[in-house]
Amino acid sequence: MAGVELKSIRKTYGTVTAVHGADVVFEEGSFTTLLGPSGCGKTTILRMISGLETPTSGDILIGGKRINEVPIHKRNLGLVFQNYALFPHRTIGENIAFGLKYRSVSKADAARKVSEALDIVRLPGVEDRYPSQLSGGQQQRIALARAIVIEPDVLLLDEPLSALDANLREEMRVELKSIQDRIGVTSVFVTHDQSEALAMSDKIIVMSAGRVEQIGAPDEVYNRPASEFVANFLGASNLLDARVVARENGHVVLETAEFGRTPVPMSHAATLGDRDRAKLMIRAEKLTLAPSGGDAPQAVVENVDYQGQLARYFLRLGDTPMQAMNMIDGAPFAAGETVSLRLNPDACAALPPAGT
Repeated sequence: MAGVELKSIRKTYGTVTAVHGADVVFEEGSFTTLLGPSGCGKTTILRMISGLETPTSGDILIGGKRINEVPIHKRNLGLVFQNYALFPHRTIGENIAFGLKYRSVSKADAARKVSEALDIVRLPGVEDRYPSQLSGGQQQRIALARAIVIEPDVLLLDEPLSALDANLREEMRVELKSIQDRIGVTSVFVTHDQSEALAMSDKIIVMSAGRVEQIGAPDEVYNRPASEFVANFLGASNLLDARVVARENGHVVLETAEFGRTPVPMSHAATLGDRDRAKLMIRAEKLTLAPSGGDAPQAVVENVDYQGQLARYFLRLGDTPMQAMNMIDGAPFAAGETVSLRLNPDACAALPPAGT
């Protein structure tokens, strides 16, 4: 069942088209992420759902009802922004209860709802403090409490974690998803951070230049990307020119200059169709390095990005630059060293070349 549905939504600003006819369903109770680089249209979609922007054409439905002309204050939406947007001169209790003032809620019921919202975000008893007395992570929890206290039909989150430091951001993304699971509200989350999207989402909508590139579960868009853009935007990928030489036994057999014949599972080549040209996608963490020798392709390590438990290697295989990310067992390989490259074909994917 759809919590929010966009039907052929288009948004233009003069001669610039920010969103090109998007058709998207946000299932009721789901946590769906709009993911993409700056300027791809994801925040514009969020603002159209909220009522802060008006679609140029198309329809927005919440709970099956068209809401294009419904003003923002009548849409029963919870909004959380990256800058918290708390009133500095109001107490935490007053900040959270702000939206209840316009919903004919008695003072006693408002106090109870504020207390319940604070319990949900694990900050009980801070009603009488002011925002300046709380840390950034605590202020973000208060912004979330303010959004959920009204019992919204939809929770809209516009990059709410981007202002936090790395450790706190990881902690808050776990907490935010836990809260969403507990209250079961349909949530639309906007981010440009791939790790946030992969860790938190039931479904990811990958966008580029105002268009939807792919919609799917995190493992689907990561392991079976529909395009070169998706493959490159989500994680580090090696994309090699390939020729389709066979389709057999549930596999598409690709031939590349670097690895010869590689049988890719048909389920990882769904977007390829009957093309005879393709791209072989090898995720950097699926390319395993070993000491040089044997029949495996040999590459030279050009640079090493040490990351503690793992290393990111920048390699050259003949004339082809490649990347690998491997756990470190002992000392990492060094720049200038020759290594063997091993891949698991079942972990690869076949994509159509860009522009086809």
